[in-house]
Amino acid sequence: MTAFFSYIRELFEAIFRNIWQFIVTLFARPWIGAASDFQEYSLIFETYNPQFRVGGWIFFVIFILIVIAFLAGVGYGVYYLVRKFVVYHHHTVTKERLIEENQRLNKELLFAIQEKNEILKLKAETFGVDLAEGDQDTANRKAQEAFPRLTEIDTLYQETPHEINIPASDVGLSLDQLVKRYQRFAASQLGLYYDIQTIRTMFAALGTSKFIILEGVSGTGKTSFPYSLGKFFKRDVTVCSVQPSWRERTEMMGYFNEFTKKFNETEFLCAIYESTYRKDVNIVILDEMNLARIEYYFADFLSIMEMPVVEEWRVEVTRTPDNMNPKRIEEGKLLINQNLWFIGTANNDDSTFKITDKVYDRAITLTLNDKGEQFDAEYTEGVFIPYDNLALLYQQAQTNYPISKTTLAKFEKLDEYVATQFRIGFGNRIMKQLKIFVANYVACGGKELEAVDFIFASKILKKFTALNLPFMRDELNALHSELDKLFGKGVFAQSQRLIKDYLKVSG
Repeated sequence: MTAFFSYIRELFEAIFRNIWQFIVTLFARPWIGAASDFQEYSLIFETYNPQFRVGGWIFFVIFILIVIAFLAGVGYGVYYLVRKFVVYHHHTVTKERLIEENQRLNKELLFAIQEKNEILKLKAETFGVDLAEGDQDTANRKAQEAFPRLTEIDTLYQETPHEINIPASDVGLSLDQLVKRYQRFAASQLGLYYDIQTIRTMFAALGTSKFIILEGVSGTGKTSFPYSLGKFFKRDVTVCSVQPSWRERTEMMGYFNEFTKKFNETEFLCAIYESTYRKDVNIVILDEMNLARIEYYFADFLSIMEMPVVEEWRVEVTRTPDNMNPKRIEEGKLLINQNLWFIGTANNDDSTFKITDKVYDRAITLTLNDKGEQFDAEYTEGVFIPYDNLALLYQQAQTNYPISKTTLAKFEKLDEYVATQFRIGFGNRIMKQLKIFVANYVACGGKELEAVDFIFASKILKKFTALNLPFMRDELNALHSELDKLFGKGVFAQSQRLIKDYLKVSG
């Protein structure tokens, strides 16, 4: 036992001795020779200073001053850089805190306004006063003051209700005829050339979803496409440029300013409000929509467009009392009319945000990467067509051109294959969109399998970008063969072209 305790004592003595030597080596040893260094400098000075003349001593003083100035300059530079970093960091933190404080105060102000309105309502009910039945002229005046542009729209359509007189040449047009007529119209009047398959896809998408995304490189006509559709339907589109600062719907919809007592009415709000009075096709373009996160500012619309009952498609605009609001805003909410489409353009580069699956799933996405080839087209006019007539054509398409049971069964097999091999499922939403889109596409003059190919490429294969493609070369080749096996060799041209692009990445 004595030997063991001696061992423990010497072991710990050695450990602490080595730790102390390490600390001395790290912090003290670099300074051990400093004293001898200064002795060396002093020895050199003592060796030569007796030989200095007057000029030598003058230059010596100048040299000492230069050395002192240099060391002072280095010290000041270090101090300036440290001070600048500390001040900049302090300002950055202060700015972030101010932004957070501003957002908090805005929320508190909004809740305070809402609470004030509730208190006023309770007081009015106590005295037997019904605010909703107040003086009509006073209500109109308040609405005019708070919403000048929207009340101007109210006045315009109250005096002249919107009507569409359909020319005889526009009566009885089918979806196929509309597609071909638009192609001639865009080429002859606007100098825009789109291949017939792209146009069929767009018209089928209009009958499938109220939200469409156009992707592709610059110069392929992403903005021109919906713009020309507005010209074709003789109802100009509204173009809203999305800003990178958009983080909530008030950036797009506007907000009530408590200081001016006026609502900041945006072009977007005016467009969707006016569409409630009209009977034709209305299009709002969200240009460069992924410059900001789409889920932040467009979340309300993504949610309401999922509701099966269109009467529930109401988006909140304001929390001001009804006697201050325009005619079409009830309880602060505006009904989104079915004659309205939102078409967003998107670039995929370093300046934009990635569009998430949540957004892609709710939209129909077209990719425009090629310019259409020019062709000769006779001069063609646009069409006057009420929305109800266009909606009837899409309803008839569902009855006349439903997806065949054979194709649906093959697609379900493809669903099982992709779920097993890639862990990606289709879901009920995509199956519903498939059935609607296929019927619309065939009614537009296309082939059933072309439509199925488009849905598979745009809805399923697009999600493959989240997979580890460089390690999935064999699986991608197997999927390519499976498509040929199920639907015929080369029939799924879009999907197989996209798979080849993925193979280039994995190669």
